[in-house]
Amino acid sequence: MAQISVNTSPYLDQRPGTSGLRKKVSVFQQTNYLENFVQSTINAIGDCKGQTLVVGGDGRFYNETAIQIILKMAAANGFKHVWVGQNGILSTPAASCVIRKFNAFGGIILSASHNPAGINGDFGIKFNGRNGGPAVEQITEAIYSNSQNISEYKICTEADIALDQIGQQTLAGMTVEVIDPVRDYADLMAEIFDFEKIRQLLSRDDFNMRFDAMHAVTGPYATELLERQLGAKPGTVINGIPLPDFGQGHPDPNLTYAEELVAEMFSDNPPDFGAASDGDGDRNMILGGNFFVTPSDSLAILAANADFVPAYQNGLKGIARSMPTSQAADRVAEALGIEAHETPTGWKFFGNLLDADRATLCGEESFGTGSNHIREKDGLWAVLFWLNILAERRQSVAEIVDQHWQKFGRNFYTRHDYESIPLEKAQQLVQHVESQLSALTGQVLAGRKVKYADNFSYHDPVDHSTSQNQGLRIGFEDGARIIYRLSGTGTEGATLRVYIESFEANPAKLHQDPQLALSDLIELADSLAAITDTTGRTAPTVIT
Repeated sequence: MAQISVNTSPYLDQRPGTSGLRKKVSVFQQTNYLENFVQSTINAIGDCKGQTLVVGGDGRFYNETAIQIILKMAAANGFKHVWVGQNGILSTPAASCVIRKFNAFGGIILSASHNPAGINGDFGIKFNGRNGGPAVEQITEAIYSNSQNISEYKICTEADIALDQIGQQTLAGMTVEVIDPVRDYADLMAEIFDFEKIRQLLSRDDFNMRFDAMHAVTGPYATELLERQLGAKPGTVINGIPLPDFGQGHPDPNLTYAEELVAEMFSDNPPDFGAASDGDGDRNMILGGNFFVTPSDSLAILAANADFVPAYQNGLKGIARSMPTSQAADRVAEALGIEAHETPTGWKFFGNLLDADRATLCGEESFGTGSNHIREKDGLWAVLFWLNILAERRQSVAEIVDQHWQKFGRNFYTRHDYESIPLEKAQQLVQHVESQLSALTGQVLAGRKVKYADNFSYHDPVDHSTSQNQGLRIGFEDGARIIYRLSGTGTEGATLRVYIESFEANPAKLHQDPQLALSDLIELADSLAAITDTTGRTAPTVIT
């Protein structure tokens, strides 16, 4: 075993957050770049001698190369046992599942989520803690701090591990156990849902579904669960083979990028149910025949129907949503008499609530939904949840959503993404809005009176920490909202996300097109931020 001394200047130009560090593959391929980050992480999490670790990723280009480096560094730093997915594969939800099942010290997950892959694409890495959830802020700050003055890393010089062979191998005295990446996760799903009811649904001649794995990590999981264990028709899973470049696609499960699935679901003879997941398997999109379910509505509907699922039949402790997610779930929580939590964007904030048993279901408008079964959002779990509801209610997706709106009202909602804006212009947009906030309260804009205008701060009810500057909010007295946030999930420029919402209780107005129902607020949002004037963009890159 060798300890290599590295003369390096500070290299991290961003703090790794909940999503870890994401850069172009070429950046990670720089000499010592990945090694410096991994050693900075190991230094941040404390004494690793005798500890256990889970390692895996979404199969994108550079995944296996990075895993071999990580394993050799884990051995050199004193780890005792590492579980790694066969061929380096572990979806993010499955990694959280395995960490929790084996009570591992933590896990290193390799993914850039929904970002494009390939030799010219993106790569990412993050650390998850013992609870299976993303590293807390103290850890991510320590990683960044360590990266600014690292002078050496430890790595052993033994041969690579055979990642294609299930079973135990030894690396410099450390046990490396290559595991079936699907088995533990599939076993957990069978404990949560009524598989027999779902089998009955999928065996019906008059029911068809389609799941688009987008050539990303959920292909093997969906094929095993949906087709092999639950009896869905062969071909139900499309684009099911993970590819290093995700088939040159953009594995973001939304109406823009999941175009093959969307075309089929909005055809003359669509399947009854459609779904897609993203690069690392933690996001989901839900569709009915000629019908799209917004992620915000999906969270609310899952909560309202949770008693159909065996794991949740004893009731929910609470529902948590990210601040930009629509307030639809709050109405369900109120009706159920349980807590409703509004958190900043980032799954780590849900982790505290889940660990404290103050929430059972949680979700983000960015197509992420989950529960207390793990500490990550979980795309395939959400799909199985919907199938369980469909099996019990024996109605179409559209009928279930419509009845939900009739009971709770509808939160019309849209998200407009302006991608790859030069960082300076993106910051200028946000600063322009923020400079107006203090003067907006009490004004009447687009026929609505402003109730509050602020930069969202969150006071964690569990650890009592405060997170500030989490998004610019303009809230109206009738419940409508406009929210602006810059996203850090891309690797080029910045993405401005604009969230627009209004509530409608009138049954006669529940089926309007959201873009039309929100048109006055959409125009106001552009005007307040001067988006067109500043960027020259006349339309968003993606509309959800």
